[in-house]
Amino acid sequence: MKKITAKEEEIMDFFWEKGNLFVKQLLDYYPEPKPHYNTISTMVRALEEKGYLGYHSFGNTYQYYPLISKETYNRQNLRNMIHRYFGNSYKRVVSALIEEEDLSLEELRELIHEIENKRNIRP
Repeated sequence: MKKITAKEEEIMDFFWEKGNLFVKQLLDYYPEPKPHYNTISTMVRALEEKGYLGYHSFGNTYQYYPLISKETYNRQNLRNMIHRYFGNSYKRVVSALIEEEDLSLEELRELIHEIENKRNIRP
C-alpha cells in the first residue's frame, strides 16, 4: 500500500475508532478550530485512492469505511521500518532494543518463552 501522511493517519484513527463515517461526521470529532470541510474531504478521497478507505454511495454523498485494520496497518509499518532501518533483520531490532536498555533480559526471556509456546517448541 502507498504511504500515508501523519494527517491522513490521524483521519484513519477516527475511522478505526468510530467505524463508518460521512465527512461531516468526521469533522464533528475535530476540536475547534475545525479544519475546513473541503480539506478533510480531499484527504478522505486521497485515502480512498490509496486503498485505505472504501465507500457506500447515498445519493450525492458518501459514507466511508476502513479497508485495512489498525493492526494490519501497524504490522505493515513495523515491517517497513525493520526493512528500512535494520536491513530486514529482526535480530538487529532486538539487539538495538537491548543496547538501548528498552528491553531487559527478563523481558527478553519472557519473549523467548512466548515464541517457544506459540511454535510449540520446548527448550
